[in-house]
Amino acid sequence: MRMLLFFLVFYLFLIPIHAEEWSRFRGDAQSTGVANSSLPAELHVLWTAKIEVGIESTAAIWRDAVYVGGVDEKLYAFDFDSGVLKWTYVATGEIKSSPLVFEKTVYFGDGNGVFHAVDAQTGKAVWTFQTDGEIVSSANATGGRILFGSYDQFLYCLASDDGALLWKIETDGYVHGMPAIAQAHTLIAGCDGLLRVIDIASGKEQSQIELGAYVGASAAVYQTRAYVGTYESQVLCLDLNAKEIAWSYEHPQRKFPYVASPSVTPERVIVAGRDKMVHALDPDTGVVLWTYTSRSRFEASPVVVDDRVFAGTTGGKIVALNLETGELGWEFVTGSEFVASPSVARERLIIGTTDGTLYCFGKAEE
Repeated sequence: MRMLLFFLVFYLFLIPIHAEEWSRFRGDAQSTGVANSSLPAELHVLWTAKIEVGIESTAAIWRDAVYVGGVDEKLYAFDFDSGVLKWTYVATGEIKSSPLVFEKTVYFGDGNGVFHAVDAQTGKAVWTFQTDGEIVSSANATGGRILFGSYDQFLYCLASDDGALLWKIETDGYVHGMPAIAQAHTLIAGCDGLLRVIDIASGKEQSQIELGAYVGASAAVYQTRAYVGTYESQVLCLDLNAKEIAWSYEHPQRKFPYVASPSVTPERVIVAGRDKMVHALDPDTGVVLWTYTSRSRFEASPVVVDDRVFAGTTGGKIVALNLETGELGWEFVTGSEFVASPSVARERLIIGTTDGTLYCFGKAEE
C-alpha cells in the first residue's frame, strides 16, 4: 500500500496542472500563445476600462485582477469581474512591455530602461533595476529567476526576490521579444539575426542558429522545435537539436514583415502578419493549410483557444477564426487599432486598444 501511494504521488507530480490564468505575454513559459481556458461561442462586452493615453501592452490575468501597462507611464490593476480600478503604479517611461505576474509580484520594463517589480496586491514598488536602453521585451520567469531583454543589446537574468543581477549576456542587436523557456534553457531571437540558446543557471550561450534576418517577435517553442517570424517576410522552423533551420515559409506574393509572435499547437503554427493575413502552417513541413485575409495589418500576436484563433488588426477589428479551416466565426469592431494581443483566462478574453480602452469579453449575463 505504501509503495502504491508513493507511485500515485509520483505520477501526480508528473501531470501538469494548469491554472486558468494568463500570467505572461504569450500565456506560458514556452511562448506558445495557447490558452488553457475555453470561451463561449458568442462573446459579448462585459466591461470596459479606460487608460489616459493608450495601450500597447498585453494584459496579464492573475487571481482577481487584470494588469496592463499604459503609454501614459502607468501600470494599472483592474478587478477581473467588474473592471473597477484597484490601483495604479507610476513608472518612469512609456510601458510597452507586457507585464509578468510571478510569485505574487508584477514585473515589467519601461521606455527609460527601468525594470520594475511591483507587489501584485498593493501596487507598491518592491525593487527596480536600471538598464541602458528602452525595455519593450516582456519578461519570463522560472525558478526564482526573471529573464528579459533590453534595447541596450543585453539579455538579463535577475533574482526575482531582490532584483540582484545574476548574469547578463550581450547580443549584437536590440532584444525586443520575450525570451522563451525550454527546460533549463532560454531562447531569444533578436535584431542580430540569431536564435541564441542560453543556459539559465550559468548564463552561458550553448548554441546559436543563423536566421538571416532581423526578428522582433518572440520565438514559440514546442518540443524540440522553435518557430518565429522575421522582418524578411519568412516564418522559420528551427530544429533545436540539429541547430539548423528545418523549414521556411514565405507567401508567394505578399512580402511583408512578421512582427507578431506565432501560436503553436501540435497540428498548427498560426502566424499573423503585416501582409493583412493570418497563416496556418503544418508544424512539421511548413506547408500552408489555410490563410485568412483582412483589410488591415496584423501586428498583435494571435491566440489559440480550443478550436478557434483570435487575432486583432490595426483596423480595430478582432476576429475569431476556425482553427481547422480558417473560416471567420465572430468579429468585433472598435474605433481604434490593436497592437496588444488577447489574453484569455476563466472564459474571458481581455484586450486593449491604442486609444486606451481595455475590453473584457465573455458570456452575456442571462
